[in-house]
Amino acid sequence: MRRFLPLLCLALAIVSLPATSEAQRLRHRIAELFFFGDPLSGGSAGTHQHGTHTLPSSTIANSAAVGFLGSTMANAVANVPIGATTSGETFRFEGGVPYSTATSAGPIFAERGQTLGRGRILAGLNRSSFRFTTLRGRPLSDIQIALLHENVDYEGCDAENGGQDCSLLGVPAYENDLTRFALNLDLGVNVTTFYTTIGITDHIDFGVVIPMQQIDFVGSNFAQIEALGGAPASHFFGGTPTNPVLQATTNARGSAFGVGDVAARLKINAFSTENSAVALMADARFPTGDVDDMLGLGHFVLRSQAIISSRFGAFSPHLNTGFVYRAGEARNHALLATAGFDHLLGPRVTLALDVVGEFQVGGKLLDMGGPVTFEAPFRRIVNPSSIPDMRDDVINGSVGFKFAPTRSFMLVTNAMVPLNTGGMRASHTWTLGLEYAF
Repeated sequence: MRRFLPLLCLALAIVSLPATSEAQRLRHRIAELFFFGDPLSGGSAGTHQHGTHTLPSSTIANSAAVGFLGSTMANAVANVPIGATTSGETFRFEGGVPYSTATSAGPIFAERGQTLGRGRILAGLNRSSFRFTTLRGRPLSDIQIALLHENVDYEGCDAENGGQDCSLLGVPAYENDLTRFALNLDLGVNVTTFYTTIGITDHIDFGVVIPMQQIDFVGSNFAQIEALGGAPASHFFGGTPTNPVLQATTNARGSAFGVGDVAARLKINAFSTENSAVALMADARFPTGDVDDMLGLGHFVLRSQAIISSRFGAFSPHLNTGFVYRAGEARNHALLATAGFDHLLGPRVTLALDVVGEFQVGGKLLDMGGPVTFEAPFRRIVNPSSIPDMRDDVINGSVGFKFAPTRSFMLVTNAMVPLNTGGMRASHTWTLGLEYAF
């Protein structure tokens, strides 16, 4: 147990680190891109100068657009892959006697069926760096969003008695006014992950993963009111109804640093021979990261996987399949599938190649909403967003190398690239890591 105490102390020290200050909440910084003042507070440059139909800051901050962007960013940051539970040489045990079952150093972000063995420990850290560039294939430098007017009623609005029919969107005329936003978003992420795996028995491994995340955000927003309700203007950023200001620009930036969602992993080897192995694995991720700073998801996540691996000389293929359960509302569960191989290129060099997939289960719970139809003064359809309406399935290609200068020490390098357009994605993710087995 004395060998485990330094690792435990390190984990407790990292988890106890404070998050960023209240004034630097990233979700609020994103919402600020939609703030152009608030006329309800008496300012002359409000979001919309239009009495009770104003969209004040609190309403905009909770709108579907801002919620969608914040949740999508947080999901993307939290899904940064972590290292495999086993690395380097592995063993099977017969009568308590260890027999080596691996020639290569193993995969990087996938799993193989073998376990470490009783009393063995794998400790490691890796650093992943990336910058998000697209959202469902749309460049983050060119995101278009339209905020529409609410459908309102007013005194004397009675179609049955010859009045206007206020159930139609576009009646009264000022309901046709809308605000278009052109967003330019820049989100960079660096994740340093500390992980350790301990061989509890010859067939059971237990591990802990602690991510430390640095997130930097810069954004700008150009807003244009389309005053389609006629003159004098009902909505404007400044000026007067007869001389309105219909354009505005705002900028926001922020950063956050702290602990992400901590994970605990349990792996059980169910079957093992000299050249093949089958295992089951559970990965529980706890909501330890600050939700307002997008350091965590704010809900419990459980990943369960079945693992099959084989060996044919220096070539070792593997297949991982599983399911992701996400607690909380508006969270899609997902199916997991990872397939690839690791290959011993030389006495101290292993190539690892994988295709890593996560496939959404059920309908889209995180959605911007579909097109809106205006019925008056003529029928027209307005799409509230340029973000494509599609599933957020994620498929990545991963290629990396493990260098083993000694039997216990490992240097890990890896590059990951997207193979589809679902979700918020980086054009590439670089990972550099160190592992030590003892």
